Amino acid sequence: MENLKLVPGPEEQDVAALMADFGLLARQTAHVLAQAPAKAKNMALRLAACSIRARAGEILDANAQDMAQAKTEAAAKAFLDRLALDEDRVDAMARGLDEIAALLDPVGNVLAVFERPNGLVIERIATPLGVIGIIYESRPAVTADAGALCLKSGNVAILRGGSESLRTSTAIHGCLVEGLGAAGLPETSILLVPVTDRAAVGAMLSGLDGNLDVIVPRGGKSLVARVQAEARVPVFAHLEGLVHVFVHAEADLDKAKTIVLNSKMRRTGVCGAAETLLVDRACAETHLAPLVKMLLDAGCEVRGDLETLATDPRVVPATDADWRTEYLDAIVSVGLVDGINGAIHHIATHGSHHTDCIVTENDWVAHRFMAEVDSAIVVHNASTQFADGGEFGFGAEIGIATGRLHARGPIGLEQLTTFKYRVHGSGQIRP
Repeated sequence: MENLKLVPGPEEQDVAALMADFGLLARQTAHVLAQAPAKAKNMALRLAACSIRARAGEILDANAQDMAQAKTEAAAKAFLDRLALDEDRVDAMARGLDEIAALLDPVGNVLAVFERPNGLVIERIATPLGVIGIIYESRPAVTADAGALCLKSGNVAILRGGSESLRTSTAIHGCLVEGLGAAGLPETSILLVPVTDRAAVGAMLSGLDGNLDVIVPRGGKSLVARVQAEARVPVFAHLEGLVHVFVHAEADLDKAKTIVLNSKMRRTGVCGAAETLLVDRACAETHLAPLVKMLLDAGCEVRGDLETLATDPRVVPATDADWRTEYLDAIVSVGLVDGINGAIHHIATHGSHHTDCIVTENDWVAHRFMAEVDSAIVVHNASTQFADGGEFGFGAEIGIATGRLHARGPIGLEQLTTFKYRVHGSGQIRP
């Protein structure tokens, strides 16, 4: 396929002109990419994965420079965890591209077909959204995941990573471009904004003169809030993960300990990490102290209500703010609630509609929790850290949408498509 010309470097034009060119190139490319065969897209992804493996040293060197700069700027531990790459994480990126390549192509899928009494046959067909802008902070792996998902779903991606990860993202983007070129697809199918100027974000929020169809923010609360407030195009909102684990009166204690520890401590800086532990007052005598001790012994700070404070002198008092704080760190708020009613009320009052979990051996109680808790993901007897597109079998994710329109939960291939209707007639006219 014909390759469209890449934009000049930022030294040759100002940011506004650069982003305007990005928008035009993306729109031109979108028409080409929407018609690209699945075979070509899959080849590009597999070749990009090979490039990532071959250039792993280059990617890790770039990441080491980004990490060094972040440390000099006293970045938080959770921030550094999201920024850091190692050989395993680089290999996981490459595997993710291979997994996405192995998934069924959603573009062109017949979602429904029906015949009207007048003989018209109507099909609902999956189509790409068009041009998707992804604005993200500190997570260089998003460069690979988002670029790959957009490509496979026939969408052009405009990636604007954080300044703190630009070196790493640039190295990863180079691998994606290499795969695109080798597969004969336009290299402008995945564009990376090469400047750190925040004016680039403003240009994307304005819609790039109508050339941007959707924005996906990945980052802290302030970034998401700005995108939601200023964007002139639809937004797949990924709010903070105020994730709860509720240990019901009929929870198996050993199972609860395993789930709570993994939900909180496996990786504290991910959006699926538990931030609040709720314990049913009916099992507090047997369950509260062991759970609190386990977390403290694992190096997690516990901020508790009055009953939790009494279980261990290492517990610190929780404030009202703690119940609505996404720590993204080894900190957890712990409190007692009165049964499932108390848990549902607490989550509805303080949650962010991201992921919430119940641990119980009572299936009826679990069913009620999962029916009434209005979160994108609800979990029964499993870690909240399964809130991940890869774990859902999506290959990867662009983010986890906590809104209610178009897409909710992990944003994978199907969520990056819309649909159109094809109407087949044989000469019918409307009376």
